[in-house]
Amino acid sequence: MQRNLFDLTKEELEAYFLSIGEKKFKAEQVYDWLYQKREFNIANFSNIKKEIQNKLQEDFNTNLIKIERKQEDELTKKYLFRLFDDNFIEAVVMFHDYGNSICVSSQVGCNMGCKFCASGKLKKVRNLEAYEIVEQILVIEKDLNIRLSSVVIMGIGEPLDNYDNIIRFIKIINDAKGLQIGARHITLSTSGLIPKIYELSTFPLQINLAISLHASNDKLRSELMPVNKVYNIEALITAIKDYLKVTSRRVTIEYVMLDNVNDSLNNALELAQLLKGMNVYVNLIPYNETNSGDFKRSSKNKIMAFYDTLKKAGINCTIRREFGSNIDAACGQLRGSMNKI
Repeated sequence: MQRNLFDLTKEELEAYFLSIGEKKFKAEQVYDWLYQKREFNIANFSNIKKEIQNKLQEDFNTNLIKIERKQEDELTKKYLFRLFDDNFIEAVVMFHDYGNSICVSSQVGCNMGCKFCASGKLKKVRNLEAYEIVEQILVIEKDLNIRLSSVVIMGIGEPLDNYDNIIRFIKIINDAKGLQIGARHITLSTSGLIPKIYELSTFPLQINLAISLHASNDKLRSELMPVNKVYNIEALITAIKDYLKVTSRRVTIEYVMLDNVNDSLNNALELAQLLKGMNVYVNLIPYNETNSGDFKRSSKNKIMAFYDTLKKAGINCTIRREFGSNIDAACGQLRGSMNKI
């Protein structure tokens, strides 16, 4: 059975060439065609002899996922992709002063069941393969004729529930002969799968880790995020402290602001106590309301009061700039609308 060529790290491609009796440097040549020249037709790899081209075509394909739908505003473009098995995933491009970023999906659906998340309403169908995540970037770059400078693994799915494919994806996009996206421009967001956080701490590339916390105590977090019933806040904080010790990399704490749910000053004080003395910063996220109407966004005054309380308690924090609130940019909204058609 053919494997998609975008699924291979350079090291795996080197091993492939050695296995067919060729020099491993040919892997760099292939990577150059795919990721630098953006030539996806193996028959056009002109510095690779014909018999090797034929062997590559026999063993691999370079099929790309398809754009099914696109929504856009001035600063955001959201893509709905159709996969080869007719499942759908999403990716969002955001334009910043400092460059262009993409939020990619890691699974078809999600089993984490976070109550405020649109993608959690559509259960996990399967993990994405590494090539299906890589191609979200390639297809969008071709469509927009741009280069993306940073990647956030924060779309549909729980990345650490698809650990091996995510690690392969990161290696491919970080490779100097691949997409050349620096490790410090790659952020992985998790709802808190603690065993995998410990495993990720030993990963040699210095990527950024973001933790979706969204509550200041176990009772509230368990109501919002079922994962907390398995991995509670105390265990999560312990894992974060270990990650900080091993990696010396600051961790982002994500906190979506839900009106009259988790946005009181008492919540802010509880959160400050949890994070006291840790090398973290809190990213306060204005809630992107979905069609369900279950939750509402905190008011600007409440968000600012929450922010001020954290600041006064010595916690570094920011308020995330809003992107795509008018184009179904919350994770799963576009896919959810497609599944209703």
